[in-house]
Amino acid sequence: MWSPYDEGPRSRRPIYIAIAGLLVLIAGGVGLAMLASADADPKPAVSPEPSAAATNPLVQNRPAGKDGFASSRTTDKYPLTLKEVFPDAKVGSYVRTARRTDKKCKDAATGDKLIKALKDADCNQMLRATYRDKSGKIIGTVGVANLKTSKQASKVVDAAAGGALEDYVKPLPGKDEATKTLGTGQANAGAWRHGHYAVLLWFQFKDGHEPSKAERKKLTGAAMAIADKTVYPALDSRALTGRKPE
Repeated sequence: MWSPYDEGPRSRRPIYIAIAGLLVLIAGGVGLAMLASADADPKPAVSPEPSAAATNPLVQNRPAGKDGFASSRTTDKYPLTLKEVFPDAKVGSYVRTARRTDKKCKDAATGDKLIKALKDADCNQMLRATYRDKSGKIIGTVGVANLKTSKQASKVVDAAAGGALEDYVKPLPGKDEATKTLGTGQANAGAWRHGHYAVLLWFQFKDGHEPSKAERKKLTGAAMAIADKTVYPALDSRALTGRKPE
């Protein structure tokens, strides 16, 4: 079993830094204005403009904690859609060959431990998409499970994080030559939490051979390159807004 953190923890800070950075720029602008007018004739005081945080209802009402609105389905109530999470047929050098939504999460998972964890977490949808690289040698499925709370999502991730390849997202075969046999052979399988969602991966070589350490890095790189342009933007948006795109 593999974890995306094998290569070091991934920071989700950019989405929050973007907000903080805006406030820093506003503060910096005020400082520069004061310096520029230090030697000028004094002018009547003017009430300051309200800050971006003060006028933005999403910032005002955003739940505390790093997961924001995505901490639970109570504050992030709209179902995910395939168009939202896996919108493009091509992601960088990778091509999507299949995508699917299951309302019965057990139909999109393998392993008693994982299936039980999904049920206990009140999983109400599992979205999956399958991709291949340009050569058709690296193939894999990315899945997103919609769970009731972030705490329950952590339990689902724990269920899929065992050392043996027993509990994982069910690979979704495509109809093309490269991915029609996806799920046969050895693979990198893993999971991690993002708010009340669990992201699950299955990536392998087309011929199903046992990947070497160097080859596992290639599989990890492919999985993260795809997730960075599909899952992450969608779930980051949910954390910030609690809404699906207009």
